[in-house]
Amino acid sequence: MRPAFAHTLPMRAAETNTKPSFAMPAGSCDTHFHVFERGYPHIPEPLYTFPDATLGQYRLVLDWLGIERAVLVQPTYYGTDNRLLLDVLEAEPKRLRAVAQVEDDITDEELDEFHEAGVRAIRLDLFARADWSVGDLISYICAVAARTRPRGWHLQFYSPGTVVRSLLPFLASFEDVFVIDHMGYMKESDGLTRFDFDRLLTVMDGGRCYIKLSGPYRVAGDKPLSSIASLGRALVAARPDRLIWGSDWPHLPNGQRDTGELLDLLADWAPAEATRRQILVDNPARLFFAD
Repeated sequence: MRPAFAHTLPMRAAETNTKPSFAMPAGSCDTHFHVFERGYPHIPEPLYTFPDATLGQYRLVLDWLGIERAVLVQPTYYGTDNRLLLDVLEAEPKRLRAVAQVEDDITDEELDEFHEAGVRAIRLDLFARADWSVGDLISYICAVAARTRPRGWHLQFYSPGTVVRSLLPFLASFEDVFVIDHMGYMKESDGLTRFDFDRLLTVMDGGRCYIKLSGPYRVAGDKPLSSIASLGRALVAARPDRLIWGSDWPHLPNGQRDTGELLDLLADWAPAEATRRQILVDNPARLFFAD
């Protein structure tokens, strides 16, 4: 299930990104970005070459697009070594929050330190566990939830759509707050159907599920972004109070993608200003900036 090794392309200059066609509401938040800096240890066999994507470059993108807050998500490149993540939070303690990836045996003291630094969720890499049985996945999810629950954190699922589909019966009654990345990763090329997507909408409507409007190009695959417009609109129509937006910057492996174009998809998917405020401001504030 893992993607093939990729050579990353350099980042496009911040000022070449398309400006959104709508006025960005105050307090807007990008809930999914990664950064990469020299000198930090990475996993032995990363999936891509070292990206040209520093915190300084990302700040320029935020300022250009009018985004005031952001959430750093630990990338697979660094595994469970969160040293860079903590250093980035220290550099921008008011503007940033983070989602960490941790080892099963991390101590409560370490998690409490992460909370003080600005971590508000744990990322579950279900791509790396895609061959596990549903029972083993549920046990793993529940074990991690037991660590996040006392801190008021949530779980973030980085998962193939096929695994999301298998977990839907469990997630429908799961009592902890969780976020599913990349619109559920419901890719037609992986055999996912509109019926599967509609089942996901039902889980979001009745459970404690949030969906991240991120990585639309991952779902579209070789098709244009317009090919998944119906999915974006359906998510907004179902539960705008359970949606957050993420740029997925630096769009690995294609650093030349237009972040502004991705943001401007909300003009179509969520044409009402009040709805965009929910997605860009209110919902991420509740998940990441409540304290």
